[in-house]
Amino acid sequence: MWKLIKSLVSYYTLWDLGGGGGAGGSVTDAIIIFNGPKRYTIKFTNVSDGTDESGTLKLDISTLTGLNGLAPSFVKVKEIGWSIQGFTSVRLHWDHDTDDEIAVLGPGNGLIDYTASGNAKDPRSAGGTGDILFTTAGATSGDTYEITLVLQLKD
Repeated sequence: MWKLIKSLVSYYTLWDLGGGGGAGGSVTDAIIIFNGPKRYTIKFTNVSDGTDESGTLKLDISTLTGLNGLAPSFVKVKEIGWSIQGFTSVRLHWDHDTDDEIAVLGPGNGLIDYTASGNAKDPRSAGGTGDILFTTAGATSGDTYEITLVLQLKD
């Protein structure tokens, strides 16, 4: 069964002992649910050690492959689903000189569907990469989040 699941999704664990990326000793998992030339779906989970994340890189868009076979120029967020327990908030933002906010998610469960409004588009402000970063607030040991992003890749 595990071999079947592993063949359907890519799974990896990032273990950061506070030295890089701001994860602060949290255990973070990322499961790639769908990886296509126009759409990319990924689920992030986190169990906090009590240290907040601050601008932690979650998705490096240069590692994705778009329709033209190259990395996309930017991504649009089609949908965000979440379950947050304990944290005051989780802020999602695009990496730029002045980071551009995607959403601030509060505790509990929710779904934001941006498709009716044409998706949340990276404004591609000055500097930066357009990568997706997370910043948490109010972390205590054992707090958790599970956040799923459905993205549209744009050349």
